[in-house]
Amino acid sequence: MTDDKGPGDDKPETTIVAAGRMSDAHFGAVNTPVYRASTILFPSLAALENRTQEYPYGRRGTPTSRSLEEAICTLEGGARTVLVPSGLNACATAILAVAGAGDHLLMLDSCYEPSRDFCDKVLARFGVETSYYPPTADITPYLKPNTKAVFCESPGSLTFEMQDIPAIARIAHAHGASVLMDNTWATPLLFPALAHGVDLSIQAVTKYIGGHADVNMGAITANKDHAARLVQYHGTTGLACGGDDIFLALRGLRTMAVRLKRHQETAMKLALWLQARPEVTRILYPALPGDPGHALWKRDFKGACGLFGFELKPAPKAAVAAFVDGLAHFGIGWSWGGFESLISPAHIKRTVSSFPAEGPILRIHAGLEDADDLIADLDKGLARLKEHR
Repeated sequence: MTDDKGPGDDKPETTIVAAGRMSDAHFGAVNTPVYRASTILFPSLAALENRTQEYPYGRRGTPTSRSLEEAICTLEGGARTVLVPSGLNACATAILAVAGAGDHLLMLDSCYEPSRDFCDKVLARFGVETSYYPPTADITPYLKPNTKAVFCESPGSLTFEMQDIPAIARIAHAHGASVLMDNTWATPLLFPALAHGVDLSIQAVTKYIGGHADVNMGAITANKDHAARLVQYHGTTGLACGGDDIFLALRGLRTMAVRLKRHQETAMKLALWLQARPEVTRILYPALPGDPGHALWKRDFKGACGLFGFELKPAPKAAVAAFVDGLAHFGIGWSWGGFESLISPAHIKRTVSSFPAEGPILRIHAGLEDADDLIADLDKGLARLKEHR
């Protein structure tokens, strides 16, 4: 279905341009057109009953969705990718594809907060037990006889602890458990999760794949041992995405490699500048030398994205609000991965571990603006912080 310019041994920056393209099937069009389809017509009763067509029903896929699935699957080095309506749904779908009533899920304690809510408020209703493990701990003591899945996220949400994914995978697989990972921060360009032992790699397409703050979508990519159960669960639960959103995500994917390099470059400049400021206690960014997770990041990752955190020295809420509210180039919002810079407070929730901090923690997404302009904006913001202390 793809162009004859297959990825082969190309570097990821080249693969991301060609993967999943079907120009020959669409009169030479570089981009797969948008298919808005529910009903698909068959040429005969026999064809309908035998489902001889590649696309039997719109919910089961179209050339538009197949193009994005194949592109992501190629980048991941997986056997099958499915698309779902959001990143959170991707986390939920991956878990439910491998765990059922009576099973135990081992979830890292620094996970994305909505994933925690899903485990505590929804999985429990389905008879799936969830317990948590410290993000940097050996998982062995936390495994149970009925542990079916271990969930990872590296670096961790909000606090950015690094995990030893290959070590976790070895232990989990020896126990007979699947390994799931939310790999949105790095994407497969910077951390090929399946090659490091992960069975189901999860991405919020909303973030860097979409890249323009206008799409909600998620993707799960399975290795060959987990592909069938992922596809079965995905299909029988009726999950599907609209063609227009898929088209936007596919268009965003083509420039992701270039954007990630710029995001990392700007984030590092901001992190180093903030690290030298007297108002800042520490930077939470594993790409920064001196970070507790830097050695693991350097060993396993090919780069970093634009998302990091920093802890301010103790300050009243009004001073923090003065700092944040007056920023000109940083939007105040929860998401990240788009072209715009963002800032938000980090409200940290933990169950079995702690993350000590004396001052408020803020999270920054470094966008595509000029780094010097962003630094000047932060400089003025810290001046306001000082005035309101």
